Amino acid sequence: MTTDPLVARKGRASYLGERSAGHRDPGAASSALLLRAAATAAGFPEGSAE
Repeated sequence: MTTDPLVARKGRASYLGERSAGHRDPGAASSALLLRAAATAAGFPEGSAE
């Protein structure tokens, strides 16, 4: 899942309104990166959803 099609309603990007659609949320992207790294370190294979 990606945040690209979503319109920001809260936070710094909310003042952009519809113009915020089409841009990846940096907080969501960094959180996904951290969670992926933690899952890899815990021994879960890349792309595993279980």
